[in-house]
Amino acid sequence: MTDVAVSRGSSVRGRSDIWAPAARGAVIPVAFVLGWFALERSGLSSSHLLVPIERILALPFSNSAGRELWPALGASVVRLVTGFVIGAGLGIALGVAMGLWRVADRAIAPSFNTLRQIALFAWIPLLTAWFGNGDGSKLVYIAMSAFFPAALNTYLGLRNIPEAFLEVARVLRLSFRTRLMRLVLPAALPSIFVGVQIALITAWLGTVSAEYAMGMGRGLGTFVSEGRGQFRMDVVLLGVIALALVGYTINVICTAVFRRLLVWKGGAA
Repeated sequence: MTDVAVSRGSSVRGRSDIWAPAARGAVIPVAFVLGWFALERSGLSSSHLLVPIERILALPFSNSAGRELWPALGASVVRLVTGFVIGAGLGIALGVAMGLWRVADRAIAPSFNTLRQIALFAWIPLLTAWFGNGDGSKLVYIAMSAFFPAALNTYLGLRNIPEAFLEVARVLRLSFRTRLMRLVLPAALPSIFVGVQIALITAWLGTVSAEYAMGMGRGLGTFVSEGRGQFRMDVVLLGVIALALVGYTINVICTAVFRRLLVWKGGAA
């Protein structure tokens, strides 16, 4: 009986541990929606600016302009995945090179640290001049959005490995491959995973920014831009809500996956 009671108590605590953060995190969104609803019903604001929530939620199903959300969202996700894989892959490779070899660090790090200080939006005129306003310039922009955080966190993760770990490897005379696979990369993985998570979020923001600024083809950024051009505040707000939900979903999925992968580090991601 005692074991059963303990098991039930653990199960209840486990469920509460899962739902409690979600409940706390929902306080502000729920309060915002209720405030929005109350303000809109009070008549104190213009209906053109503060669109009824039920109208926004029905828009993707009841309106031809709103139904454009689905192909736009699909196009944005394809661009996100493509640009992220290219940018994060190159960033991790560069971070590994700078983190493992001092020659590469001394040769590349100064230029890398200079370039990452430039705001990404400042690259848009140059990218459009080189690649035009099509998908090529957008993918380069998204890849750059993912490249810098992935490279920086990989580099820092490798450079900040405790010296005691490296000293043990030297004392044991481990080969380079064994040292890399059994010591260096496992010690740097938490930082690398954080870089990948940041890179994925910045790539999503870069996706929408590129679509909004370059303005050709389908995409969520283009969807919002066209809504603004048509003075359709309901379309603009729908696009903003979709952008936020996708970003939040990406963050939740990354956190869950990295916690599972880093269970040997006590679940820290």
